[in-house]
Amino acid sequence: MNLTLQVWRQPGPEADGGLKEYQASDISPDMSFLEMLDVVNERLIEAGDLPIAFDHDCREGICGSCGMMINGVAHGPSKATATCQLHMRSFRDGDTIVIEPWRARAFPVIRDLVVNRGALDRIIAAGGFISAPTGSAQDANAIPVSKQDSDAAMDAAACIGCGACVAACPNGSASLFTGAKISHLGLLPQGQPERFRRALNMVTQMDLENFGHCTLFGECQEACPKQISIDVISRMNRDFLRAAVTAPSDRAASGGDG
Repeated sequence: MNLTLQVWRQPGPEADGGLKEYQASDISPDMSFLEMLDVVNERLIEAGDLPIAFDHDCREGICGSCGMMINGVAHGPSKATATCQLHMRSFRDGDTIVIEPWRARAFPVIRDLVVNRGALDRIIAAGGFISAPTGSAQDANAIPVSKQDSDAAMDAAACIGCGACVAACPNGSASLFTGAKISHLGLLPQGQPERFRRALNMVTQMDLENFGHCTLFGECQEACPKQISIDVISRMNRDFLRAAVTAPSDRAASGGDG
C-alpha cells in the first residue's frame, strides 16, 4: 500500500503547529496503525528528520495511551478499536490519512500527537478508589451481587482512560470517563460507603479541569474503543444530585468545615 499522511507536527506546548505531508510507501495491510507510524519514523530518522511523537505502551488495546484523531475520528474508522488495534487493511491503497492529536481544552498538546491527559488522573485521585481496608481477598461467593449489577460494573470497569470520549464530544466533556469510573465502584458493595462522596468529588474535579458539560450528544459512546454506554452518565448524575443535596446536612452534622 502507498499512502499519503497529513500529520500534525508541533514541537512544543507553546509553539505553533500545523499539518505536514509524508509519503508512506510499501505499507503492509497487515500492519497495525502504530507499526505503520514506526516505519515512517524509521525512514524519517534515516533521512535526518525528527520522528513523529505519539503515545503508545501496551499495543494491546488495554492501556489507552495510543489515542489520536484519524481522519477526524477518535481512534480511526473501526468501532470498538483502539488505535493500536487498527490495521492498515481498514484503508485503501492511495488514501490520504489525516492524523491529529486529541482536540480538547483539558488536553494541551505536549508535542506532535502527544497530549497531556493528566486531568483524567486528577479526576481519579479525587475519588476513584475505595479507601476502606478490606483485608485479605474474600471468596467471591461470600458477597452477594446481582448478575445485572456485576455485569454493569464490569462493563464500566472496561474504561481504559484513553480520552477518546473527550476528543469526540462537541463539548469536550469527560462525563463518559468519569461516569464509568464512578459506576464501576458504585455498583458493587465495596464501593457503597463512599458512593455519593465519590460522585461529588470526582464531578467537582472534572469541572475544575475545564472539561465541557455533557449534553448527551452520544458521540462519546460511539468513539469509545470499549463501547461503554452513556448509561454510566445517568448513574453519575443521579449519585451527584443526591450527594449535592445531602452534603450540606452532612457538614452541619459534623460541625461544618471549620
